[in-house]
Amino acid sequence: LLVLLLLLLPPLCLRGQGFGQTRFICTSVPLDGDMCAATAPGAGSADELKSTVLQLRETVLQQKETIMNQKETIRELTAKLGRCESQSVLEAPGEPKGGGAGRKGGFSKNTMGDLSRSPAAETLSQLGQTLQSLKTRLENLEQFSRMNSSSQTNNLKDILQNKIDDLERQVLSRVNSLEEGKFNPKNESEERGKIESTLTSLHQRISDLEKGQKDNRPPDRFQLTFPLRTNYMYAKVKKSLPEMYAFSICMWIKSNASPGMGTPFSYAVPGQANELVLIEWGNNPMEILINDKVAKLPFVINDGKWHHICVTWTTRDGVWEAYQDGTQTGNGENLAPYHPIKPQGVLVLGQEQDTLGGGFDATQAFVGELAHFNVWDRKLSPGEVYSLATCSSKALSGNVIAWAEANIDIYGGATKWTFEACRQLN
Repeated sequence: LLVLLLLLLPPLCLRGQGFGQTRFICTSVPLDGDMCAATAPGAGSADELKSTVLQLRETVLQQKETIMNQKETIRELTAKLGRCESQSVLEAPGEPKGGGAGRKGGFSKNTMGDLSRSPAAETLSQLGQTLQSLKTRLENLEQFSRMNSSSQTNNLKDILQNKIDDLERQVLSRVNSLEEGKFNPKNESEERGKIESTLTSLHQRISDLEKGQKDNRPPDRFQLTFPLRTNYMYAKVKKSLPEMYAFSICMWIKSNASPGMGTPFSYAVPGQANELVLIEWGNNPMEILINDKVAKLPFVINDGKWHHICVTWTTRDGVWEAYQDGTQTGNGENLAPYHPIKPQGVLVLGQEQDTLGGGFDATQAFVGELAHFNVWDRKLSPGEVYSLATCSSKALSGNVIAWAEANIDIYGGATKWTFEACRQLN
């Protein structure tokens, strides 16, 4: 820095002067004036100048060290970027999805065809090894159940929950938490198909092991669990909805996901992906959509506890009512008035559809547990809703969709377990 200061002084000013006796000053000099003659008395002592020079030198050294550290960081990031690019395959930009895109245009879509979190080859290899480990443990449990008495196998469900479910969560979490990257859509779809097929097979084998326990419980005493926010984990109702001029939809639900629990159910028909949807996404309140028309529901259920909710609606004047835990909490009208619910659609639990039966978005996926999803083609009375919420023996099953294991298919790692909320109430 001292050299820099010396360079800033005119050379002629330094000639014939001892450096120790020189004082440096800042003063304006006319264009035709003598720079060497410009002086200013009282500009400071040599000690003050020396102290200033030392401070400036220290500052320069610190800045130099900072720059070197930044250069090292840049080199590391560049190397990492190069490795990522070498393991990725470029893909063409995806086409925008239809169906509901206008209402949710601010969302970055993450659908089945264009995952933003794409498994890389190395991660898929690790995933395969984990799945193989899952198979091996399950086979050991099968052998254990064959070699031991029935009293020893009474705890088989607990063993499966503690070991298999933990492993599966690790597998799905690994896929869901990958860094964003680009991947060949065809290869990605094939690999994801293999993963889902393996998980479905494992769940079927678990179901076979639990068959004895299932035979001892009513067909409606089960719940669906969606542990992760993904765009491939869902359940599908085998039966479609008929044309309806009124409906009541009730269910038990449990979630503490944030922000928003996602989409408990969605019903899509050809040409309209948002024919009938219940959704809570982002920091918005829960909403019911009918033919893309929206009503906000006054539910407060995102506390990790079981709650019973019902929504009733009639096409005449679009009158709707909302019930939580057996009590009416809100109502309104002009919700898609005189629009009948269309038939021959696809009813999905746990995902919001942007296309018929697909186009799922991970940001809108349901996270939590769901049970006793029933649909009627009429408006239930307050007394009927209360019977459902209190698990009364007088409670009715849906005359359009009744909650039964035989009516539900699960995909992508969603699980079925015994429903306990009503037992707790009783």
